[in-house]
Amino acid sequence: MNLSVKHLRAFVALVTHRNFTRAAQACHLSQSAFSALIQTLEEQAGTRLFERTTRHVELSVEGRRFEDVAARLLADFETAFAELRDHAERRKGRVSIAALPSLAAGDLPPILAAFHQRYPGITIELFDLLADGCIDLVRRGRADFALAPAPAQDSDLRIEPLVTDTFHLVCPAGHPLASRRRVTPQALAGLPFIQLSRTSSVRQHLDAALHPLKLNGVMEVEHLATVAALVAAGLGVTVVPALALFQFQQESLAIRPMQLPSLVRDICLVRLRERGDSTAAAAMIEALQAHFKKGKA
Repeated sequence: MNLSVKHLRAFVALVTHRNFTRAAQACHLSQSAFSALIQTLEEQAGTRLFERTTRHVELSVEGRRFEDVAARLLADFETAFAELRDHAERRKGRVSIAALPSLAAGDLPPILAAFHQRYPGITIELFDLLADGCIDLVRRGRADFALAPAPAQDSDLRIEPLVTDTFHLVCPAGHPLASRRRVTPQALAGLPFIQLSRTSSVRQHLDAALHPLKLNGVMEVEHLATVAALVAAGLGVTVVPALALFQFQQESLAIRPMQLPSLVRDICLVRLRERGDSTAAAAMIEALQAHFKKGKA
């Protein structure tokens, strides 16, 4: 068989209009071109589908058997193609994002809100996880992309730097370090220090940049909100990335930049190397790139 949607449309049009001239006009075809489609369809079927007289056209017995099937096939194709066009033109779709908690609760919400307003038909799925969890979701195909530092093993991934994150000291407002404009790593020696979990990218970047300096860790917790509360209570100081500082904007806390050029964290777009972006994912990536590019300007 070598039939196309044109043949189905011609068949359904002739069933509807029962007249070659009107059916051809409905299909925006010349009568000869329309007749050729019906002839090819009948040749492929091996039987006449219509009974023709000089005054009208009626379905044959075989044509009546094909009528419902043809209408259903044409409707299914048109529905599927309309869905495809909706996705291509960003009227529908789904994008799944895996992001570090500091991003998921900080920069991302206003970006997602603006995106949803612009593309209300695209469903957004957000996972707020530590770096390893984000990368795992990408590798399993559960997330379209991750917003996280590049992993050590990345041969199967596409890595695109998105934003560079600097680090800052956070201490109680009355702490001696609060009077400094910048804080050196040596100033942290011996101070009670509130640590994040060893599995967090913040902790890993901090340990690597400060080595061989050992911090006096007095507590180790999972969440930045807990770190902020512990520092505000006077239990120690901490160092966190700029993208997480929104959780430390309190009158009882002082924030000072660290004087250590090597202490930076590159947040990247992480995608599977062999997987292309869906239209919805590409639209979201454009929005993210525009936001962080604007922040650098």
